[in-house]
Amino acid sequence: MTTAPAIAAAPPAIGASVGDHLRAWRRRRRLSQLACALEAEISQRHLSFVESGRAKPSREMLLRLADSLEAPLRERNALLLAAGFAPVYPERPLDAPEMAAACAAVERILKGHEPFPALAVDRRWTILAANAGVQAMLALVEDASLLEGPVNALRVSLHPGGLAPRIANLAEWRAHILERLRGQADLAPDPVLDALIEELAAYPAPRPAPRPRPDPLAGIAVPLKLAMGGRELSFLTTTTVFGTAAEITLSELTLECFFPADAATAEALRNA
Repeated sequence: MTTAPAIAAAPPAIGASVGDHLRAWRRRRRLSQLACALEAEISQRHLSFVESGRAKPSREMLLRLADSLEAPLRERNALLLAAGFAPVYPERPLDAPEMAAACAAVERILKGHEPFPALAVDRRWTILAANAGVQAMLALVEDASLLEGPVNALRVSLHPGGLAPRIANLAEWRAHILERLRGQADLAPDPVLDALIEELAAYPAPRPAPRPRPDPLAGIAVPLKLAMGGRELSFLTTTTVFGTAAEITLSELTLECFFPADAATAEALRNA
């Protein structure tokens, strides 16, 4: 399924009807009733009746509509609850016995990525696991309070007491992080993400620093340029998710892997 870019739309209020949920997600996905109905293989008239409360949908139909709207698993459960059905997608902590295989897979990926940094975060960017490369980065953080309790990867990255003073291209990196986070919040509304965006946006915003030489990555990707070990290291990041997850925690888990953007960075980390 191909949809137009999502737009910001107010999330349904607590106690909202199933129709409210469906309309909110259609607007977020920029889908008309007709387009959504065609995607779900139902009539536009029936979808209109469901949204207006004149028809009660089955659980199977709601799941089909949620699939056509590409709603996250957490939101699919909310849609089912609004219609009076029990949720079908479980949510377990990552250290639950049922999650052992997934947890082991995450650990293998993070360990196998060394000496380059890699970490696992949840939907709110709380660090759930990290390898030795990330631990070396966190050792540069001056404000110890940022490392107390659940550690937020983006807060540590942009906070003046975190890694921000060591990021050579802070203005560029900050703009990239905020753009990505706002896009995430548009796709899946979350008041905690909204508060995090507001917090990060309030941190000092430096002017872009002139680069002494042309950046080979200009116009291709936004690197993280970090002063570490007496030199400037340059990283590109990739994002990995579990594409077939049928459990909420796993569906919201993201692996962020840093790769050296140049040979000097690769050599420095391999020889560290």
